[in-house]
Amino acid sequence: MNHPFTHRPVSPADADRELLREGIAKANIPALLLVLYQMTGEERWLNEPYAPKRSPGLDDNDSGQLPENIQNEIRNAASAAIDAWLEGRELAVPRPDNRRLAEMLTVAMTEHVPQEYGDIIAAGMEFDEAENEADTVIPAHKSAIVIGGGVSGICAGIELQKLGVPYILFEKNEDFGGTWFENKYPGCGVDTPSLTYTFSCRPNDWSMYFPLRDEIEEYLLDTAKEFDLYESARFQTHVEEARWNEQTGKWDVTVTTPQGNRETHSADYLFSAVGILNTPKYPKIDGLDDFRGDVYHTSCWPDDVDLMDKRVAVIGNGASGMQVAPAIADEVESLTIFARSKQWAAPFPQFRKTIPEGVRYLMQVVPLYRAWLEQRLSWTFNDRVHGTLFRDPEWTHPDRAVNEINDGHRRAFTRYVKEQLADRPDLIEHVLPDYPPFAKRMLLDNGWYRTIKKDNVELIPEHLAKIEGKTLYSSSGKSVDADVIILATGFETTQVLGSYDIVGREGQLLHDKWGKDDAAAYLGTLVPGFPNFFILLGPNVGSGHGGSMIRNIENQMHFAGEVVLSASEHGARTVEVRDAVYEDYLHRIDEAHEKLVWTHPGTENWYRNSKGRVIAITPWRNDAFWRMTRKPKESDLVFSSDSAGAAHTAKTG
Repeated sequence: MNHPFTHRPVSPADADRELLREGIAKANIPALLLVLYQMTGEERWLNEPYAPKRSPGLDDNDSGQLPENIQNEIRNAASAAIDAWLEGRELAVPRPDNRRLAEMLTVAMTEHVPQEYGDIIAAGMEFDEAENEADTVIPAHKSAIVIGGGVSGICAGIELQKLGVPYILFEKNEDFGGTWFENKYPGCGVDTPSLTYTFSCRPNDWSMYFPLRDEIEEYLLDTAKEFDLYESARFQTHVEEARWNEQTGKWDVTVTTPQGNRETHSADYLFSAVGILNTPKYPKIDGLDDFRGDVYHTSCWPDDVDLMDKRVAVIGNGASGMQVAPAIADEVESLTIFARSKQWAAPFPQFRKTIPEGVRYLMQVVPLYRAWLEQRLSWTFNDRVHGTLFRDPEWTHPDRAVNEINDGHRRAFTRYVKEQLADRPDLIEHVLPDYPPFAKRMLLDNGWYRTIKKDNVELIPEHLAKIEGKTLYSSSGKSVDADVIILATGFETTQVLGSYDIVGREGQLLHDKWGKDDAAAYLGTLVPGFPNFFILLGPNVGSGHGGSMIRNIENQMHFAGEVVLSASEHGARTVEVRDAVYEDYLHRIDEAHEKLVWTHPGTENWYRNSKGRVIAITPWRNDAFWRMTRKPKESDLVFSSDSAGAAHTAKTG
């Protein structure tokens, strides 16, 4: 049976044993135990006295909460087993079955991991990958257009290359990177562990547990280079319109070139990879346009900004606000933060921490260790919390939490806030939320509470109402002078695909089909009436309970590739989702969300539209969405032999 851990990245002679020992000495004990079990086949490593204990905190439980002598025994045994493996000994348990994989992760996490989760563990560790490769050949004349060169666009390009489909990729910026190309504000980084913020096909030697934007951008650009995506890319090219051509059965995409010329390009398949974090949200503040200082939105940050000794006001305390404020507080003369809402921010013990050189080397030399460490992080930051987010109708305190476990989270986070602000109790009422944890995006404390206590920092728990000259007035009339305003106000997340017009069958605009801010798509990907059109990071694809955006995009692109393969198998010219399937999926999405924390009454979040419907994130667990996107049901699709939609009735399942 195939498995990915037969290859040894270094020869025994080339292995740096001293550096490897350093890595093992600092390795995560729970992950190391799983490696030890697979290398030796000895069940004892999964049982007492070696089985990890639950950590009382929110760290990675690197010690497994085990006595030091037991930790040393595990590390010594792992060192010997890894040496033997490097010298040629095969894994004793090369391919645990999927149920066993879930049991192993249960041991490592010190909590129950559902048996069905073993399927996604196996996929994440790339077991039996070769057995799942498709043998369908896409006709040579088929082509595609990809709009967007961020994470989604890179993922699309890689998958299309794998399918053998030639494509053109249009990107409005000067290079790949998307949101990581545009967002250059101080402190910009990711709140997802670096090991999970990678393409499955290209692991990276990250320097930090949670990398900053420069390293992320470098990774994305290097990935694009490695897969030769630049050959198909057209930069500084703005897409104006994508229109379905009934006569040719292709998408006609009109663009404006860097020289200002308008061109039209045609292709059989269209992939929208613009995501939802591409249109900055600008607040409507009286006098903002006439402010006599500088105004910067975090997503449009110039390279030459100098904030030294300036009076700076930050508007917003969401993800970007919580990152930029701590990053600039020590260089500015004064920092005023207008924060009309309150945010939950969890402890972040690995903030700005680098991965020790030895641990990085261990992950390179022993891919099995890296794989299990990634699986632990995937569970911790993905589906671990999902089961605690359901609204319990019997719960007696719905104003503060949605169920008993959620209330326990609230107590823990509240204790943390009070501990951080013990010397400034006057700030607690201004930052402690009155809504359930996870009802809004859960943020990580990267020095936020420490920052708002600084002598040159003032937190105003109100919205900025108006500006006169260089004077800013809060809603209660409090005034403050500023030289610079930083808008940390996020994006127009409900205006999905708002940057260009998409015209489907019979001249229907996608925006008209959806309405103002009510985007919807089957599996976040397909919309009836828009054949051969695939949306990446579309409606209800993001993960509100945590997780890697890249994994969700990869799931979508895998599904899109399977749809294209199915169309080729049928000799179909077009393919689209059935109306009834589309409507049923939307009903199931809405029904599921009504049971979850994100629709908690009285709570505002950027996941919901003006009607209160959740359109940005999925209600499903990540492994559930992974299963949905493995293989399309042919009965869900309409395959057509001509561009006007004449169905292959015998082949629709």
